[in-house]
Amino acid sequence: MGRAFVFPGQGAQTIGMGRALAEAYPAAQAVFDEVDEALGEKLSTLIWEGDQDALTLTENAQPALMATSLAAMRALEAEGVTISAASYVAGHSLGEYSALAAAGALSVADTARLLRIRGRAMQEAIPVGQGGMAALLGLDFETAQAIAEEAAQGQVCQAANDNDPGQVVVSGHREAVERAVEIAKEKGAKRAILLPVSAPFHCALMEPAARVMAQALNEVDMQRPAVPLVANVLARDVVETATIRSLLVDQVTGSVRWRETVLFLASQGVDEIWEIGAGKALSGMIRRIDKSIATRAIGTPEDVKAAVASLA
Repeated sequence: MGRAFVFPGQGAQTIGMGRALAEAYPAAQAVFDEVDEALGEKLSTLIWEGDQDALTLTENAQPALMATSLAAMRALEAEGVTISAASYVAGHSLGEYSALAAAGALSVADTARLLRIRGRAMQEAIPVGQGGMAALLGLDFETAQAIAEEAAQGQVCQAANDNDPGQVVVSGHREAVERAVEIAKEKGAKRAILLPVSAPFHCALMEPAARVMAQALNEVDMQRPAVPLVANVLARDVVETATIRSLLVDQVTGSVRWRETVLFLASQGVDEIWEIGAGKALSGMIRRIDKSIATRAIGTPEDVKAAVASLA
């Protein structure tokens, strides 16, 4: 018997997320206040009343999703469920920062500032329109990787997200990613679709952003997390702060090994995973990876109450 807390990545953002948590729990409201103060702007107003396109901008989406996840975590804590209820934490891409904040390794303010820097650096790493990402559905990771290599033709094209047994995202130069889509269709993919993203995340084109993050991460205080983090680029657990810093830099250009992360958690006896924050995307992936793992998404006060009741 084991439980893990996991934290969503970009794509889960919606206008209004976390608002009910903030209204129901002062500790959740305090997270949004802290993020607003750390960034020197009312990000909470954008999250709750703003424009979806503005919220989807990488530099906004990243701290906004973290704030929502931490608000849900604080609501759980207000009901008596602390991080010690989990054996491990993990997060999908930016969710790794949320996981570290939830586990007490980073302060909320530092995490918000890091994610703002990360979002901007990823956006600025390559001119808009030159990069792209595509989801290849119905192919395993090895096949998708081979397609990416074939499509590269001297450009960058890499398997960026190994999400679940039938969903791999490739990332790189736009032309190379378009070639990968065509090759994937020829190789029998159920679907191969270009994604509406503003930059090619988790590939070598993000190297300028990795350098920015190396410097930014060196300047923040990091504590050992209260529970081990299963890192995206390793798909196994880490607790040493020096290792975590270096893996967060590697993560900018490296693959998000989500499928392997879930398999690792299962191998460690985790049979229940709580997705903390906006949406239910990770829960869907987890069920496709290992049907024996029970999932629970926690993004509203009702979800919090139900989760707490499940432990009684």
